[in-house]
Amino acid sequence: MKDFATSSDPAVQAQLNRLAALSLPQGRFGLETIHALCDRLGNPETRLPPVLHVAGTNGKGSTCAYLRAILEAHGYTVHAATKPHLVRYNERIRIAGQLVSDAELAALLAEVLDAGTDLNPSFFEVTTAATFLAFARHPADACVIEVGLGGRFDATNVLDSQAACGIASLGIDHEAFLLAPEEGVPAEPLERIAFEKAGIARAGVPLVTQAYPLEVTRTIIEQAMLVGAKTAIRGLDWFAEIGERIAYSDAGGSLDLPLPAMPGAHQADNASLAVAILRHQSALEVSPEAMAEGIRAARWPARLQLLGSGPLTAMAPDRRVWLDGGHNPDAGEAIARYFGDRPIHLIVGMLANKNPKAIMEPLSLASLTAVPIPGSEAHLPAAFGPEARFASDVGSALSTLPDDGHDVLIAGSLYLAGEVLRLNDEIPD
Repeated sequence: MKDFATSSDPAVQAQLNRLAALSLPQGRFGLETIHALCDRLGNPETRLPPVLHVAGTNGKGSTCAYLRAILEAHGYTVHAATKPHLVRYNERIRIAGQLVSDAELAALLAEVLDAGTDLNPSFFEVTTAATFLAFARHPADACVIEVGLGGRFDATNVLDSQAACGIASLGIDHEAFLLAPEEGVPAEPLERIAFEKAGIARAGVPLVTQAYPLEVTRTIIEQAMLVGAKTAIRGLDWFAEIGERIAYSDAGGSLDLPLPAMPGAHQADNASLAVAILRHQSALEVSPEAMAEGIRAARWPARLQLLGSGPLTAMAPDRRVWLDGGHNPDAGEAIARYFGDRPIHLIVGMLANKNPKAIMEPLSLASLTAVPIPGSEAHLPAAFGPEARFASDVGSALSTLPDDGHDVLIAGSLYLAGEVLRLNDEIPD
């Protein structure tokens, strides 16, 4: 699987091979294993600088990018844990602003894997423990931690002393895990998703959210009240009007902030959430000037990224080629809002367990070409309708497009996005 990655460093590859042999035992949910693993490592999760913990269906990675950029603009040193990686596993662990080195990564993974051999940990539990171990050993002023899957049972939820928690946009995704039958949980799908994400709430810790439908908001408030978390909900406790700038306000006052450099109206919403998270915590002082600078400076690969010149884009000269890892209906709608009625050529690779209409349906298409995802089971062209074409790879798809000047969008999977970045020599750093 792409999750496990490969490395040119033999020591790292040896540990990635061990990671690849791990799997989550069928039907096992809970935090017992990650707690046990962290115990054996000296509980590094209790020795971190102030933690900002972010969940959500879409936008949580971008929100983390804004948090990191804003904090660094203020002069703070920041650890960041994001997922998935796009090209190199190292992307998951950023220590004091720099991706973890191969030498340290190999040592971290070996230490955690050796400590947990008899616990049968999953890939995600080992990754999380290694991340917290790295962060506990290096000085920093803050940690930005992205939740992986859900929240309630995500391995990062071993944390228990966050400075603030946040929940980004909500939508239906990862149904097999997040909508698994269980007694005592909401039956309506989006409310159940909210229930799972709100599992990161902690007593006395601000839980800052976007605006959601009424019943979904009620679910989050109920879960927060159960543990004693303090909610700060957009439209109730904080406000952000998006126009030519961001007009942000809360009980502490108003801010006039710039729009992000990252394209798409949804990025202004993600930036606003990052600002709200920082405004509702008290561990880190952040100036309005740093907020503005960080919003402008933040970058997050494979989220409506305009690809630069490279071996891949050279196959489609004189046209813009965009890349997005979106793969669910909410991501499709966000992408469509950016392109509007402009016809685009869509090159799509989508895992077979995803909705094939999620990205294509909202868009105005000049053409659709389906491509495989290396190392993963992907939808065949028939899943995208009778007009869909097939290409053996992204390069072939680009080189056979009609010479009409329309933009190209490559989308449908973060795994595919990582392959595109690698082929175009745009490796995230």
